[in-house]
Amino acid sequence: MDRKGLTLGQIADAVGGRLKGNTDKEILNVAPFDEASETDIVFAGSAKFLKRLHDTGAGAVIVPADFDGNRDNLIFVAHPQIAFNQVTRLFYPEKKTCDAISPSASIGDHFRSGADFQAGPSVVIGNHVTVGSRIFLHPGVVIGDHVILGDDVCLHANVTVLERCVIGSRVTIHAGTVIGSDGFGFAPQDGKYHKIPHTGIVRIEDDVELGALNAIDRGTMGETVIGKGVRTDNLVHVAHNVVLGENTILVAQVGIAGSTKIGKNVIIAGQAGISGHLTIGDNTIIGPKAGIVKSTPGNEIISGIPGMPHKDWLKSHSIAARLPELKKKITQLEKRLEMLENDRKEEK
Repeated sequence: MDRKGLTLGQIADAVGGRLKGNTDKEILNVAPFDEASETDIVFAGSAKFLKRLHDTGAGAVIVPADFDGNRDNLIFVAHPQIAFNQVTRLFYPEKKTCDAISPSASIGDHFRSGADFQAGPSVVIGNHVTVGSRIFLHPGVVIGDHVILGDDVCLHANVTVLERCVIGSRVTIHAGTVIGSDGFGFAPQDGKYHKIPHTGIVRIEDDVELGALNAIDRGTMGETVIGKGVRTDNLVHVAHNVVLGENTILVAQVGIAGSTKIGKNVIIAGQAGISGHLTIGDNTIIGPKAGIVKSTPGNEIISGIPGMPHKDWLKSHSIAARLPELKKKITQLEKRLEMLENDRKEEK
């Protein structure tokens, strides 16, 4: 595929970096560090890669602003990874879903939109929906009645946003995610379970990106809140009335039970489960497959089932690894104790 190149001077200007090297050198693509060719650009943000600058075949490298190594065609920036992301977008600009509104899209009554609204094939929009400018709806998106979207929202294929939910600006939601499904709420009576009505909504704040196949349940009453800057991986479940604080990250297959409050800047690793009605403090890191059954004050690393401070988990894990050896020793001690008791009986 033919690709339009950029000069190193153009790239340095685009990322606000300082160039050491050939301003007119043409770059055709971004590439992984160990697979790059002379027409590619890579980044080296850590000591691991900075020590290996001469190992890459790349024509140029983005490095930290304070790097003092020697190599041709370096671009110095404060944050190499962020700058590399910007360069990647230069070579791979986001594609629009379609030219305008597909003939097969269905739009309900009293629909209002800002400039540059685009809807792909088989999009369905309910009544009294209001959306901002630069909205891109991929094929199969469904939006329920009275939904509100801010500006610069991209909903990928088969995303569903159910009635009355509110989505802020600069939000991206990936394929198959459901916003506003009913929570898992049933009241037992006489051996049967009766569904609890869910009359709340989901509110997603600005600058959020949700992965594919997420399920974000509406509040039983009130709101389920996805705070500003939240990022989720694929296959994440957020239950009714959960609040996710700003800039929190949920990795794949995380599940959070109802009415739990997650603080700001929290990281929850893959397959971790959080019980309901808990409070997880700011800056908490929860390890993979952890089971959290009590609230945490924040600024902690928590691992294991049930969740405990990571240092304690390491100690208990090291003991668990030695259990076969310890069992053998205990068996030997029991035999020796039995022999001593028998000898004592014989003496009597």
